[in-house]
Formats: sequence, structure tokens, C-alpha cells
Amino acid sequence: MSTPSTDQTANAQVAADLSEFVSASPSSYHATAAAAARLDAAGFHRLDEREPWALESGRGYYVVRDGAIIAWMTPAEATTTASAIPPFRVFGSHTDSPAFKLKPGEEFTTAGVRQVGVEIYGGPLLNSWLDRELAFAGRLSLADGRVVLARTPAIARIPQLAIHLDRQVNEGLTLDKQRHTTPIVGLADLAEADVLEILAASAEVDPELVVGHDVYTIPVQEPALFGAAEEFFASPRLDNLLSVHAGVTAMAGLDADGLDRVAIFAGFDHEEIGSNSRSGASGPFLADVAERIVTALYPEASRSDYLAALSASVCVSSDAGHAVHPNYQERHDPQVRPRLGGGPLLKHNAQQRYATDAVGTAVWAQACAAAGVEYQDFVSNNSVPCGSTIGPLTATRMGMTTVDVGPALYSMHSAREMCAISDVVALGAAAKAFLQGA
Repeated sequence: MSTPSTDQTANAQVAADLSEFVSASPSSYHATAAAAARLDAAGFHRLDEREPWALESGRGYYVVRDGAIIAWMTPAEATTTASAIPPFRVFGSHTDSPAFKLKPGEEFTTAGVRQVGVEIYGGPLLNSWLDRELAFAGRLSLADGRVVLARTPAIARIPQLAIHLDRQVNEGLTLDKQRHTTPIVGLADLAEADVLEILAASAEVDPELVVGHDVYTIPVQEPALFGAAEEFFASPRLDNLLSVHAGVTAMAGLDADGLDRVAIFAGFDHEEIGSNSRSGASGPFLADVAERIVTALYPEASRSDYLAALSASVCVSSDAGHAVHPNYQERHDPQVRPRLGGGPLLKHNAQQRYATDAVGTAVWAQACAAAGVEYQDFVSNNSVPCGSTIGPLTATRMGMTTVDVGPALYSMHSAREMCAISDVVALGAAAKAFLQGA
């Protein structure tokens, strides 16, 4: 088995493509639109949940629900008999990332500057958002029933207090989540447009029509390669747009003639806040889509036939994990030592915070072997409990074997995370091998 790609040309190409995707995806709503555009280019057909579905074997389809997207392709030679319903192979991820969400209400003036209210979305590393130029991006709901995407240029910043006014700051920074994270957006005595007006202008709509919004802060610094050999990749929202990119790219490159199962890519929203929404992994989205695929292609299938297909199905839940940090090695397991550049992670947890078990491990090992890439195990230090993913939620919701994997990062939940670009290449190759049925 080979190590992850060291081909600098191939790495640079993947880095450029991932950069383009991340830059086009400042919010979960933009991410679904960017994914949809790539699927359109690959010949996939968009469906509307509010209409009946007429599906054909061997074709690619997708559906969008708010900030979530599910795409699928069925085998080209699929039969239409209930007894031959193929199982599903699902590559799951999430489209949202930690940020600050714009609160409703008017702008206000403090100490000669204009500010807007925000509330914390997910679990960002708060200090990493200080002293960065920020934009706002998301969706606007209009009085005429339309929903449009919007994005401002860099108009905001959360300035940190100078060290002269806090001489102990380097002994331990403490941020009050209400008082110390409020962005400034302008000078009080300049009668410029407010944030909602700038957002409306970017979407080319009348600001008077805006009746609701789901808008978030985003750092405006572009993704970039760096390191002595440009082996590292730095970017906002790698958790979890890196996995979304891998899944969409793999799905767009599938060959229906080589499929023996229904290949599905699922990008859920709201993972960072618990997944409890109609577009989150705890919601009915994936179950709805899977059942409608079976109903459309296998109209004679019974509920029992559908459940049998689910029982034989497998989900790979791909979400970011931790490489051993060289400056904080005591925070990691002393024996299991994943590193940047060592390949995708296989994530284990005895409390089922990750859904990986022995059966799922074998599936992931087979996919990586078929792709010619190595993977590495991840477990948490027993004194540092891990987070969770869509994996256990999907296993619980769907009853299918689920395995948790993902790229290794430093600075997870920072405004600017980092990884090894070779791991991006390896994850993409393994995702395609898994969906193709290796």
C-alpha cells in the first residue's frame, strides 16, 4: 500500500479545487449551492421534494433541503423487482461550521463606532476570530416568498483589547461572550448602508423586502498552501467543507456501470449545534430520500424489503479529527499518535461518540486499500473526552452499519484551520473507492 500522494502537481490541483469550493461556500446555504453546481456539471438532475419523483436506473440525482444536500446514483443495471433492492453506500458529512450568527435587531452605536449583535454558533475558538477582517454571508427570506443567497465584502472586525490596557492578557485570555465578541462595522458619524442593506444589495434585492435572515460571519482571508514544501493547507471551515468537497467530488466522478449499490452523498446542516433540525442528521432527510428512492424504482417493494436493504447498508461519516499537536502532546493518547500527512483517520470511541465498530473498520480498510492510501487510527486521551459526529446519529436513525472517519487537522474550530494537503488527496480517493463499491 502506498503512502498519501507526494505528487506536488496533483496536490496543488486538489488544493486549488478545494480552495475554490471553500471560497464559494461561506455558509451552509452557499455550500449546498456550490455542491449543486458541481453535480449539475456532472450531469446530475435536481429534484424537488414537493413533487413526485420519477427515477431512472444509472442516473444521478440530488435534492436540497435548506442548508443540506443529498445526491445519489443507482446501478445502471438495477432491476425493478422488490427482491433485488440494492443496499445503500452513504458518504456523510456536514455543511456548517462554527461562526457568529447575526442577531435580529438594529445596529447600535458604542464609543463612536457602529456595531451589530451576534450570537455564537457552535463552538468556535473565540480568540482566533479576534483582529480578523470579517464578512457576512447566508440567506435572506423576502416578503414575496423568495429566498436568496447574500454575501458582503469585508466590513466587520472584532478588535482585541490592547496589551497596555490588560497587562495580564498573556497569562490567560478570558472573553465574555456577550461583551467582548461584538463586531464593529463602521464609524458612527458616517451615514453608510447598514449590514442588511449591504447584504440585500449583494443579492440585488430591495432591502425593504427582507423579512428574515440566517447570516453568519466569515473570515475573508483566502485558503492557501504553505510550509517548506507547500505541504500544508490553511483555510477557514475545513471542518467540515473538506469532507463535503471529498464527497461531492467522489459522487460527481462515479461510474454507474460499475455500481452494485445505491451510492449516496449526504451533506447535513447544523452538526455543530447538535443536528436537531429538519436538515440535520437527527432529522428525517436521509430516511425520506432513501425511502423515496426505493418507492420510485421498486414500486412493488414492501416495508420489509426496504428495511432489509437498510440492514445491508453502510454509512461512512466523514468529519474532521485531531492530529497529535506537537506543543500539547499530553492532550492526546500516549500510544495512538495520528499525524498530519499520515492519511485519513479512523475514529474509535468506546462510548459510541463515534460509531466505528469492527465491521465498519473492515469496510473502511477495504476502501482505503482499493484507493491505494493508508489510514490511521484515532482515539482520545481518556482524560480528554471527544466530541461527536453525524455517525452515531445516522446509525441510530437509519439502523445501518456506520464508521467514523475524517481528515486530521490542527486548530479545529479556529477561524483558520490547517491540514496536510496529501490527506485531502487521500480522503478524496478513499471516498470515491467506497462509493464506487470497492
